Amino acid sequence: STTLLSEAADAVLLSFKQHSSQKQDVGAVEALQEFWQMKKSRGLSFSRSAEVEYEFVPSPDHVYVAYVTLPGGSCFGNFETCTTKEQAKQNAAKLALMNSVLSEHPNNKVTAESSKKMLAEATKPFQSKLGIGHNKALKTFSEILHSHSGDSVLQFQEAMTVFQLLHWNGSLKAMRERNCTREEVIQHYSNRTIDSDLRDQMSLDWVARDERTPGIILQELKLAESELDTARNSGKELRFFKEKLEVLSLAQTQTREREI
Repeated sequence: STTLLSEAADAVLLSFKQHSSQKQDVGAVEALQEFWQMKKSRGLSFSRSAEVEYEFVPSPDHVYVAYVTLPGGSCFGNFETCTTKEQAKQNAAKLALMNSVLSEHPNNKVTAESSKKMLAEATKPFQSKLGIGHNKALKTFSEILHSHSGDSVLQFQEAMTVFQLLHWNGSLKAMRERNCTREEVIQHYSNRTIDSDLRDQMSLDWVARDERTPGIILQELKLAESELDTARNSGKELRFFKEKLEVLSLAQTQTREREI
């Protein structure tokens, strides 16, 4: 529940403050910044910006939504209803700090045991079918898990976002139809980063789909907005949901420009 999540995040924030070099009255935003500055000082390199970044979304009825994106790429939002921009920012930072700190714990590494659990969870939608042995997507997922052995679960989530996006967009299916091997698919996914070029490429795919099936972008856009809100209110990691929304919003803009 939201209450339990809030209590857990508060506990992590309090524990971090007790070991912090800053004053004890610092908020979650300052604590999160200090955590990632410490990681940077240890020589850790990041796949994107080395800064913690915040984004605010206009919302009606004086309810504010804030997103925080970590240097590794993971994204979190405020999971409580916030009536000020600062409150939303602190709430999102508190959740991001909890996930950042817990991700460092040895128990939260990708191991043979945790891989087995994640694979079992991913297999559930396919249980009524032929099973993992006959499902190429699950086989690929299994091999990706193995390749990230020893990484934190948060690092694995960040890497998996690319795979999720390529799967959602149909790019992986297109590679399989070209008879690409799983090894080639994994290599392709491993070498991709989520940047403006990838978003633009995927958005053009959706523009082409909308030409074949008018209205599909708007339909998918509404679904993506609903998924993002549900995930945010549940305190989940949001990068995949936000990237989907961004790709579809870009595709909608490109479609409108073509109509002018």
